[in-house]
Amino acid sequence: MPSIELVVAAVDDWSGREIRVEPLTGGLTNLNYIVTVDDVRHVIRIPGQGSELLAVDRTNEAHNTRAAASSGVGAPVIHELPQFGVLVLGFIDGVTMSNATLGAAGMPTRVAAALRRLHDGPRFLHDFDMFRLVERYLEVVAEREIPLPAGYRDGLPAVARIEAAMAIHPLPTVPCHNDLLAENYLDDGTDIRIIDYEYSGNNDPTFELGNTCQELGWDDVRVRELCAAYFGEATPALIARMRLQMIMSDMGWTLWAAIQARISSIDFDFGGWAEERWARGRAMIEGPDFEGWIGDVGRA
Repeated sequence: MPSIELVVAAVDDWSGREIRVEPLTGGLTNLNYIVTVDDVRHVIRIPGQGSELLAVDRTNEAHNTRAAASSGVGAPVIHELPQFGVLVLGFIDGVTMSNATLGAAGMPTRVAAALRRLHDGPRFLHDFDMFRLVERYLEVVAEREIPLPAGYRDGLPAVARIEAAMAIHPLPTVPCHNDLLAENYLDDGTDIRIIDYEYSGNNDPTFELGNTCQELGWDDVRVRELCAAYFGEATPALIARMRLQMIMSDMGWTLWAAIQARISSIDFDFGGWAEERWARGRAMIEGPDFEGWIGDVGRA
């Protein structure tokens, strides 16, 4: 990884200007900094060690970050340093959200509005397919003999069933973020904004909705509110798609965390993260509603 000093020095426009650098905590893949140049704040993200194993395409990310900015949801790209895989972004003056703040009354409706703006914006460069990403991550796991949470492979037949059910009545793909942890939402006081497009790509919108519901730990009331606010209705088929996509979110990001536990230099319990996500996904697969969701999607 390049140092922040090397990255800052590579921005020709900043030569001879007053610069202040502060670490920005919270990232799980990269090193992030706030860089203030003559009182104007920017955000710099330096790719983390081994992030290419996580299927991060920096060209795709740069293109999609610009597209998201043009839709009014993402941060503007100020500079691009492809030699480092680095983007310099405009700073969004807002509150970084959390599971607690996004659980407040009315938040699913506000989130739906932000997702609609993103999804109605310019198409992204590449597609995103969690079913294929699971396969790719499993190859990395096998090549590097990375341990997985106990019983994880027992869930793979359910993945095949979910993909088959989704394919019966597919939805048109839209430009999606695909990795909507609470910290990737910012509230600028007027709108909800969305940052960090490493895993972005054109995808079934119900993955986007299901992913964020799963990451935010939303209950059935909030899941239905998000669905109704986004689609205009919360039919059994749409709710079923979201629920099955919640499972797929956990199946994919469990593998991501297991790989990170092996390769990342960031001080974070990725192994525990993997165990937590698999336990959550497994509970849904083995729960009493799984067969009903499969049937509702197929009958849509």
